[in-house]
Amino acid sequence: MPDYEFSPASASEDRPRGGTSRRVYVVLIVCLLVITFIMAIGIGVLVLAQRSSDSTDYVSGIILGRCLSLTRIARPELKDKDCKKILDAFKSAFVSKDPCNITKEDYQPLINLTADPVPCDKSLFWSGSKQLAHQYTGIQKEMFTLEDTLLGYMGDGLTWCGDPRTSEIKYESCPRRNEKCNSTATYVFWNVVSQKFAESACGTVYVMLNGSRDTPFSKNSTFGRVEVFNLRPEKVHTLQAWVMHNVEGVSRDSCSGSSIRELQSIVQQRKISFECHNDYRPARFIQCVKQPSHLTCKALL
Repeated sequence: MPDYEFSPASASEDRPRGGTSRRVYVVLIVCLLVITFIMAIGIGVLVLAQRSSDSTDYVSGIILGRCLSLTRIARPELKDKDCKKILDAFKSAFVSKDPCNITKEDYQPLINLTADPVPCDKSLFWSGSKQLAHQYTGIQKEMFTLEDTLLGYMGDGLTWCGDPRTSEIKYESCPRRNEKCNSTATYVFWNVVSQKFAESACGTVYVMLNGSRDTPFSKNSTFGRVEVFNLRPEKVHTLQAWVMHNVEGVSRDSCSGSSIRELQSIVQQRKISFECHNDYRPARFIQCVKQPSHLTCKALL
C-alpha cells in the first residue's frame, strides 16, 4: 500500500479548494440544465411550427415532386407539362370546400392539364392485384396501369381533403366515405381519373384479377363500378382477363367461375369481345421470382 504523508496543515489548505470546485461544478450543471431546457422549448416550438406548416405542404410537396420526377426523369415525353399549374389545379378542386361535397367538375381543370394518352393495346386494369400489376408494368415498360399515368402516379396512396374554414390541405383528419359523406375529395378523384383512363383505352385492353379471392370480379370495385362501363366499344374490341392465383394461396375462382362469367356477360353486352386466362404465364413468372422452389413454379421451367 503506498505511503501518503498527511499533515493537518495540508488538509486545512485543501478543503477550501475542494469546496470551491464542487460549487463550480454545481453551477455548471445548473447552467447546462437551464440551457438544455431552453433549447428543448425552442426545438419544441420549431417542431410545432413546422408541423403546422407541413399540414398544408405535405400533400402539395408530394404531388409536385411526383409530377416533376415523372415528367422530367421517368417519362421525358411529358416534359411540357407545367407541374406548378397542375398543383394549383389539384388544390383548387377541394381546398376551402366542403370535404363531403366534391364534384367531378371540380377536377375538370386538372384533367384538362394532364392529358396522358396510353397507346392502344397497352392499358392494364387491375382489381385486388395492385402489387402484381405494378410489378408487371415495372418490367413491361410499354404497359400502363392507371398509377403509371401522370394523374394516377401523383395521387397513388395519398388521402387529402379541404375545409371551408381554412385554405390548408388536410390529410390526417379527412372524413371517411359513408352514406352521409359520399363525395369525398379522394374518392371523387379516383372515380374521375379511372373513368378517364377507361375512356381513353383502345385496341385490346387487359385486366388482372385476383383468383385467390371469392369473387375476382366485384361490381363494387373501381373496375366493376367505373372502368368496365366506360370502355368505349368503338375504340376497344377485346377485353382480356388474367385471373391470377397466389402461389401458395387457395384457388377460389377461375375463368370458369361465376364472377368471371358475370364480367363476360357485361363486356359482351357492350359489344366487346372477351377472353380469359388463368395464371397468365408472364405474370406467373414474376410471382415465382420470390418462391422459385414451389412446385407450381417448378412446373413452369
